[in-house]
Amino acid sequence: MCINWAGGLHHAKKSEASGFCYVNDLVLCILEMLKYFSRVLYIDIDIHHGDGVEEAFYLTDRVMTVSFHKYGDNFFPGTGELTSIGENNGKYYSVNVPLKDGIADDDFVRLFQSTMSKVMEVYRPEAIVLQCGADSLAHDRLGCFSLSIDGHAECVSFMKKFNVPLLLTGGGGYTKENVARCWSNETAVCLDVKLPNSLPRNDYYEYFGPDYSLRPNKFPFIENANSKAYLNSVRQQVFENLNSIIHAPSVQMHEAPPDSLIPDDFDSNQDDPINMDLRYSVRDKDKEIKHEGEFYENDKDQDR
Repeated sequence: MCINWAGGLHHAKKSEASGFCYVNDLVLCILEMLKYFSRVLYIDIDIHHGDGVEEAFYLTDRVMTVSFHKYGDNFFPGTGELTSIGENNGKYYSVNVPLKDGIADDDFVRLFQSTMSKVMEVYRPEAIVLQCGADSLAHDRLGCFSLSIDGHAECVSFMKKFNVPLLLTGGGGYTKENVARCWSNETAVCLDVKLPNSLPRNDYYEYFGPDYSLRPNKFPFIENANSKAYLNSVRQQVFENLNSIIHAPSVQMHEAPPDSLIPDDFDSNQDDPINMDLRYSVRDKDKEIKHEGEFYENDKDQDR
């Protein structure tokens, strides 16, 4: 397992910044992982749809993206409907689980576990990236879910049990003391450590008052607008889409390409070869040809 709580910037696109995200570290990370793994699974439990990651891999079956998020009521970014399932080779490899306000631990964890069990069965990933955005917690300033610290961490604990290489990243989270609680607790989950509920004295102790605990009791929660019938219909449609996958995709793996970019005009035989320690200009990099498989959700994302 690896952890990068500073990462998880899932909204950024190739040609634009979006939603507080100026570079999509998740996409860059997954591209590197694809040099060594034939299939990578991306999971997103941030309250916002992981649109940037989905868009980057919308046309391929080598990455499956699964996003649990608030959808509707003009909630940012406005994407992630149930019918967005991928296109071309990527059809059925984009999984969206759109939810309504107020979903709490029991319903969320039950839906997460059943969905991810099915995903692991049909896709059999060789590596997993889990974006643990903390804005899906109750009482987040920009969120509208009712997850507790432990309910959120249960998703991490569940994926850990599959014993597949796992990368955890941060993401959203706009009530800072709850973000700290969330990711500290999930680090402990990764280490199989049970943290006490009372917080130790530290330089930021006053932020966590008045109870100074890991699991504060805060009421009221937002009323749950997700009926049993609605959640069952979402689960049923997601399962039908996953059942359309005939088998886990496989690729012929070759020697991993080098991490460094060697320019086209590099000549190892010349007397004064290019210094590979130098940075290359944006102009030089712009000469690279755009791959025909790149997908853009709308005209705004097109390279110019």
